[in-house]
Order: sequence, then C-alpha cells, then structure tokens
Amino acid sequence: MSLEKVKAYFRTLGMEERVLELNESSATVELAAHALGCAPCRIAKTLAFWLGDAPVLIVAAGDARIDNRKYKETFHEKARMLTREETAECVGHAVGGVCPFALPAGVKVYLDESLKRFETVFPACGSANSAIELTLPELSRCSNAVRFVDVCKYWN
Repeated sequence: MSLEKVKAYFRTLGMEERVLELNESSATVELAAHALGCAPCRIAKTLAFWLGDAPVLIVAAGDARIDNRKYKETFHEKARMLTREETAECVGHAVGGVCPFALPAGVKVYLDESLKRFETVFPACGSANSAIELTLPELSRCSNAVRFVDVCKYWN
C-alpha cells in the first residue's frame, strides 16, 4: 500500500507521527482543503508528466494550473500528463494520493514557484485520505526536489 510506503519513508526521517490519516477523502484539492480545514491554495498537489521517456512530478499550489508555454520553456518539450494507469505504475501512487515521497528510483520532483507564498503546505501521503504539513524547506528536502520551477498560472 502506498500510504504504508510513505509512512515507512517518513519513519526513516523521524517524521512518521506527522503523517495525517484523515476520516474523509482528500483525493482532490477541494476535498483535501475541507478535510484539513485550510484554504485550497495551501494544498500541495502533485502532478505527473512525461519528460522524454521518464515520469517527473510537479508539486504546485492548489490554485495553480500548468501553463503550457512556461512548461515548454522550462523543460523544452510539450507537457504530457501520465494517465491514471501510468501514474500508478510509474510513480507508485494512485491518482488522488500522488505525492513526491517514497518514489521509484529515477522519478524527479520539481516544486513550482506557486508554493513559495506559504510557510507550510499540505501534500498527500500516498492515499486518498492522507496528508502531511511541511515547510517549504522540509518539502524540498523530503521530496529530494531537483529545484523550483515556474510552470504554473492563475495563482498570482
């Protein structure tokens, strides 16, 4: 189970107790915000794309949307999202619980600039009813993020 892999990962960091298992669904930004009692923009949604032949994850604020022009300028190719099936197979987490933790080797994580306006954000933890509250330095460290990128619109 994906949640168990993520909890085991956070256990190695001494942070397992911070993983929240919710009594209601957090499978969408709106549901997660309701379950956590926060603004939807503070949900750190994780989106899966193909970059060449490899999957990459973009973690963005809940109110941000991928800007195809910015994505192409940054990654030098058109944004192509993974299907539900490809996401589960290649990233190890099902849609609704996709997160930047406990990933297969080779899956790179990028954090979008839209997150920088918050002190803490809430990414999922591998299931449709989990999350963890992290500062941006913690999110960067725990996700092994490559770097921040500016590939979203509608948030500023």
